[in-house]
Amino acid sequence: MAAAFPTRASTSNSTLIPTSSNGQPDTDSNPDFADDWHPSPATSNPGGYVGPTRRPSSLNLEFDRDRDRDRNRDIDRHAGEVIDGAPTINRSIREEGFAEMSTWVGQPHIKGSSEAMRMVLLTFNAIGITFTWGVEMTYCTPYLLNLGLTKSNTSLVWIAGPLSGLIVQPIVGVIADQSTSKWGRRRPFIVMGSMIAALSMIVLGFTQEIVGFFVADEKSARGFTITLAVLAIYAVDFAINAVMSCARSLIVDTLPIEKQQAGAAWSSRMSAMGHMMGYGAGAIDLVGMLGTTLGDTQFKQLTLIATFFILFSSGVSCWAVTERVLISTRPDSRKPVGRFKVFSQIWSTLLNLPPRIQAICWAQFWAWIGWFPFLFYSATWVGETYFRYDAPEEAKNSKDMLGDVGRIGSTALVIYSTVTLIGAWLLPMITKSPDDEKYTARPPQGLATLAEKFSKRKPDLMTVWMAGHLMFASAMFMAPFAASFRFATFLVVICGLPWTIAMWAPVTFLGVEVNKLSGATEAGGPAYRRLSNADDIELPAINADHALHLEHGSDTPGASSSTGELSGIYFGILNIYSTLPQFIGTFISTIVFTILEPGKSPELAKGADPAEHHDTDGPNAIAVCLFIGAISALGAAYATSRLRYL
Repeated sequence: MAAAFPTRASTSNSTLIPTSSNGQPDTDSNPDFADDWHPSPATSNPGGYVGPTRRPSSLNLEFDRDRDRDRNRDIDRHAGEVIDGAPTINRSIREEGFAEMSTWVGQPHIKGSSEAMRMVLLTFNAIGITFTWGVEMTYCTPYLLNLGLTKSNTSLVWIAGPLSGLIVQPIVGVIADQSTSKWGRRRPFIVMGSMIAALSMIVLGFTQEIVGFFVADEKSARGFTITLAVLAIYAVDFAINAVMSCARSLIVDTLPIEKQQAGAAWSSRMSAMGHMMGYGAGAIDLVGMLGTTLGDTQFKQLTLIATFFILFSSGVSCWAVTERVLISTRPDSRKPVGRFKVFSQIWSTLLNLPPRIQAICWAQFWAWIGWFPFLFYSATWVGETYFRYDAPEEAKNSKDMLGDVGRIGSTALVIYSTVTLIGAWLLPMITKSPDDEKYTARPPQGLATLAEKFSKRKPDLMTVWMAGHLMFASAMFMAPFAASFRFATFLVVICGLPWTIAMWAPVTFLGVEVNKLSGATEAGGPAYRRLSNADDIELPAINADHALHLEHGSDTPGASSSTGELSGIYFGILNIYSTLPQFIGTFISTIVFTILEPGKSPELAKGADPAEHHDTDGPNAIAVCLFIGAISALGAAYATSRLRYL
């Protein structure tokens, strides 16, 4: 018989009331709380903020309806819903003068029988995101070159990535923050974005067949094929960015502050697995293995497999996670309203970033100038290096040059993603979390001494982040000197560890800062805190086989938890600092390609006139772009070091 566990009315710190100097509710200045809120006797906190112990009974709901008819129209809509056996209503007050109140129902929880399983389910959608993104990055550049685009024009197509990140992630983040969907704030956007990405991947893989069905003339069809392929790439990028934005915010919304590094690390692990699976599939001769049932080329079959992965992985995470539901928000009259509210809110927040978040964003800005050419061109660079320096003559006359270049590049990226995955598992274990000073480890008694010595020597996350920038810069400075595909592969592979850190460190730091802004920690002066575990309210029990809560509590009064109310907009702003440098990277790449390789690719554009091919005697243009990115990575290391003094 399965054990049953009592649940708590809310483990979130978002249900807050002001208190007077004796620890009692300050009902004189806040009469709205006088009747239906009372402090926990076990957690009085003179002069501070404590969580109330409000029982979600029908009497309270009835009292609310009499007191505030307008607001409780929304509560009525959700009062019949059952979360873990009973309805749960709580309120959230923002720190800015208590000007904005939010009403919530339920509490976040994740299915799973262990913490590791819950972390896997929470971050499982990262596998589909990175699998799809990996297929796009590995094959779309050679695909566009194969259609006849020059490298300079191809680099302009990749504006889709930063443009979608600049537009989609901040806007979707703000809209999702305010969503009152009964399914939660993040999951509906994850589902819709995944469906759009899946449909766009199918269109991308079969553009020639789709255009050929409507256009008979071969010359006209080629132009329409390029146009449709570019539009499909834009659609994939826009949709993936929406999914990525909400997936990151879902982690922040669901996990307590002391679990933010663990959540970011698990997301990095799932991402590495997705990359490894995507690159592994790209390195295999799928047509030879599966036949032509799923398509007659490697690229077509990969797009169909990516379609399955993005839908399946997003479905698993959305099934496993239950979000608390925002019912209504009583707006701040000082804040803008109307159709431009979203843009005004983003702009206002962008101009008034807290110093530490600003420093995180600038480190991300300089880092992404370096990462942009690596992520989009490294597979093509390895493939070109092979065909220029190492390939036998018969390999240069292949009928599926796109597939061959993609497979060579994917082989390098499989090893790279394996290193990334190993780093994602090991680095968090040997790196001190930003919140480690509030966490006391309890290892087995026999290992306590060894663990204590090791803990003192663990590098902090900021040091690891700086080391990642420097390691990436060192590798990319060598790119122009690669005269064999083995050396090029080696340079790509050693960037696996820096990429692990780049995906994990800024998200961890920002998650901690966002939760501090949401009042989740007592550090740095007056803040909000949650009730300790001693003040849990018992509700009807649930079956442990069906759903177990990710533990938010602690035995200490200062235990922190996550509300994530601000996560959407701040992660959207972090993404702005990730996408703006990609515009700079695109501009740099276009100039480099125009100067060094202005013609069409001799390796991929076999159907073009040989006079249109660019020269291959000079330095590889992609390698030069990677070298320039290394310089920017040094700037990222300096920007990261400044975070230590804020």
